[in-house]
Amino acid sequence: MYLAVIGACLVAVIAAYFANNPLGHSRKFVMRRFLNWFPLGMTYSFLYMGRLNIIVSSKAMGALMTKETFGIITGVGTLVYAVSFVVNGPLVDRIGGKRGMLIAGFGSAVSNAMLGLLTVLVLAGRMPGHLTAAYSAVYSLNMYFQSYGAVSIIKVKAYWFHVRERGVFGAIFGSLISIGVYFAIDWSRAIVDFTGSIPAVFFVPAAIIAGWTIIDIWAVADTPEDAGFPSFDTHDASSGLMHIDLSYLDLLKKVFLSPLMLMIAAVELTSGVFRNGIQYWYTFFAAEVPAGGSPFFVQHWGWLLCIFGIVGGFAAGFISDKFFQSRRGPVAAILSALVLALALVMAATLRTSPVTVGIMGVAITMCAVGITSLMSGTAATDFGGRKATATCAGIVDGFAYAGSTIQSVSIGYLASINWIWWPLFLVPFALLGLAIAIRIWLELPPATRRYIEEVESKGSGRKAGIRDPRGPAIGAEGPAPAE
Repeated sequence: MYLAVIGACLVAVIAAYFANNPLGHSRKFVMRRFLNWFPLGMTYSFLYMGRLNIIVSSKAMGALMTKETFGIITGVGTLVYAVSFVVNGPLVDRIGGKRGMLIAGFGSAVSNAMLGLLTVLVLAGRMPGHLTAAYSAVYSLNMYFQSYGAVSIIKVKAYWFHVRERGVFGAIFGSLISIGVYFAIDWSRAIVDFTGSIPAVFFVPAAIIAGWTIIDIWAVADTPEDAGFPSFDTHDASSGLMHIDLSYLDLLKKVFLSPLMLMIAAVELTSGVFRNGIQYWYTFFAAEVPAGGSPFFVQHWGWLLCIFGIVGGFAAGFISDKFFQSRRGPVAAILSALVLALALVMAATLRTSPVTVGIMGVAITMCAVGITSLMSGTAATDFGGRKATATCAGIVDGFAYAGSTIQSVSIGYLASINWIWWPLFLVPFALLGLAIAIRIWLELPPATRRYIEEVESKGSGRKAGIRDPRGPAIGAEGPAPAE
């Protein structure tokens, strides 16, 4: 039944994509765009499986991997992931999202196979060196290749989706993350139960990731022009500037010299604390504090994170596009305020109501996925523009994993003292995210603002964003306007 629900959610995601066509694209274009993002998206989901499967393997290894060791391994890996974006983001902006995803897929597949071999040695008692150092090194290699994945899917998205469509794509992006979490936790646990082999948790994702990456070679096109469609203006920060070549330094300046982009990155840092602070540690908490963990939530943790994550991603994207003219700050502020309230309730009921703790946990993850889909998956693209999408989205996403590094090391230590510090640790980050999101409440890229004003000035009686006022949408009858 649970797998059927996940399948139904995936069908709903696809249906939502086809139902959302505010620019009036032709059926041919909408279908080709689906054939572009779906295999790319499934590759990204299974990359998540190949990233978070270490949660299940660490639990299955028992005393061989303590929660302090787990915290160090994941902390080092996520730090490498975050820092890698400084190099990989500008690189993907220059080589294209398709090539970036191929690097991510094949590199992660090999790294997961290496983690599987390392686990074989550990379980056989033939570990040649220090376990923590060995896992940290190989997991960091995996995370380096993983860092190509997020920037690559967003880079491709930037050319295929108009700003007024990106809220819904951000929801799709969040859904892909959530489905990947389900694969990582529930499927990985099922693999261990079915095969009786802990190393299989790494070998199986390696094979699946490699398979989807091979499909990407055939299916993915970087831009509409590469698929035989005319170019169209997405009205992001690169509007009118597509002819300008950006150097490596220019790309980095787009982020590090932009107060707005740094604020977006800071909000994303808080979402990294929320998301991984919950999904990494709930099963550890339930194992150490039986009175605090609910059997239902423990057994279906990945499934619940998936469902709530999909809801969070779609709610955030829909509200942003439909009620705030594609502004991302208002929804991020609302979600940060919710995390603040949820974390306090979770702390108050930590040892008295297991069901409440579980509900608060998945609800916090829901909010975190919503923030990530808006900040990393959407806002960074809007304000960075197509030319700098991978750099801006990558570094913003890197801040999320800097937040994950902070929580990995901190909660691993604090929980050893008292688990009450687990939810309380999230509170100051919720306050920080709320304060910064309020600061960017009214922000829109200038090209987007002009686009909305131009559409509204037409007096058509239809909401802004229904159709590009300069001409037919791409793939509609007649040529789309070139930049």
